[in-house]
Amino acid sequence: MGFVGRKLELAELGKQLDVVRRGRRADRGVAVMIRGRRRIGKSRLVTEFVRQSGTPNVYFQAARRAPIGAELARLGDAIAESGLPGSDLLRGARFDSLTQALGLLAQTLPVDSPSVVTIDELPWLLEGIQGGAGELQRAWDLHLSQKPVLLLLLGSDIGMMERLTAHDQPFHGRATELVLRALNPKDVGEATGTAGFDAFDAALITGGQPLVVQEWEPGMSLEDFLRDSFASPTSALLVNGARVLDSEFREGDAARQVLAALGAHGERTFSGIQQVVGSSDGMGAAQLARILKTLAEKRVIAADEPLSARPAPKDRRYRIDDPALRFWLAFVEASSGDVDRGRSDLACRRVQDGYSAWRGRAVEPLVREALARLLPDDRWPGAREIGGWWPRTNRPEIDLVAADKRPAKRIVFVGTIKWRQNKPIKPEEMSALAADAASVPGATPKTALVAVCPAGGGAEADAVWTAEDLMEAWP
Repeated sequence: MGFVGRKLELAELGKQLDVVRRGRRADRGVAVMIRGRRRIGKSRLVTEFVRQSGTPNVYFQAARRAPIGAELARLGDAIAESGLPGSDLLRGARFDSLTQALGLLAQTLPVDSPSVVTIDELPWLLEGIQGGAGELQRAWDLHLSQKPVLLLLLGSDIGMMERLTAHDQPFHGRATELVLRALNPKDVGEATGTAGFDAFDAALITGGQPLVVQEWEPGMSLEDFLRDSFASPTSALLVNGARVLDSEFREGDAARQVLAALGAHGERTFSGIQQVVGSSDGMGAAQLARILKTLAEKRVIAADEPLSARPAPKDRRYRIDDPALRFWLAFVEASSGDVDRGRSDLACRRVQDGYSAWRGRAVEPLVREALARLLPDDRWPGAREIGGWWPRTNRPEIDLVAADKRPAKRIVFVGTIKWRQNKPIKPEEMSALAADAASVPGATPKTALVAVCPAGGGAEADAVWTAEDLMEAWP
């Protein structure tokens, strides 16, 4: 299977290249910052874009914690190997600074036709240079932006990539930002030959990770894919999550214990996480709070708060937000020993026994994302925030809440998610939702009641969305 998805991203890069090609701006060059989690396909996207555009290009990927002198020398080699005019003169060149290296790069770029320059893992390059962001800004303003070049700056350290364009940073206002996320369920469905309910299954299991999705051949069932993946210790399903985790956290790191509590044990509250990691590692509340904050800044986890007319920050709950790790932490990591000793059947059985219950919870963020994309619409013009609601005790727990803002001035609807393929919403389930809705601050007896169920049904509901309906959220 070749390159999958990313139609919107390729179109956006093509639009930026057209801006360069037309040359109607004061600065002839255009910079784009592309950020996204590890192994999400940033490098592959750029490679495919350059291939399709046929534009002369330079590609350089920085290495983490490498000596800066060696990195700048590698940058010179990348320029020399690009085939750009005069690039051979830089073979074996040594630079004293990033400003010098990028200035000489600018001299090799064509003056009458567009080119593409890619610096992959920009944060790793800049972390070894004191004042590196300032040098990048200087080289862009003085040299690169004067040429018809599309400068693509890639990075997996999302926090640092965001800081580079903050208002108090040198590169502020100089780059368009493009966020690369996991492949959405529609893209996954098209790549795997699945639709509706089955496409959501494929998205949950693969995490929308391109390398994993590519191994799901069209026509494969969920069981086929898992059997083939667990039968090979080198399959993308087994390897991808481990590499994402290992790239950021050392074995035995306290952060990994927290992730295990969230992903493998299913804990979501601060106290629940602390009970798991504190009992084994003696982790205190202050240390746990710091780790959760760091993981949230890295977009590895998300902290959700109840949505209602009343703020409730103390009722915050945590979940794995990185799609590459959700299924992997829940099922794959625990199966690595079985796979290594040739017992892939045990790994498959572990998924078979726990997948249905796990899916019911794991699909909720995808459902909320889909509704947030679909709404507001003509029927629900006030539905500008989509979330859920729960009290400190977690009883009752409302899967869906739509509101005009956060905290809400008006609750538009409350809803339930029953992720079933063959059993429609039952009347008694809507009655239970009506009773539970009375607990939501801001809800009234007139608040609409809705449901999400792949099997449909729910004549008593004001609206029901199926899996196929949700798919329309993604173009």
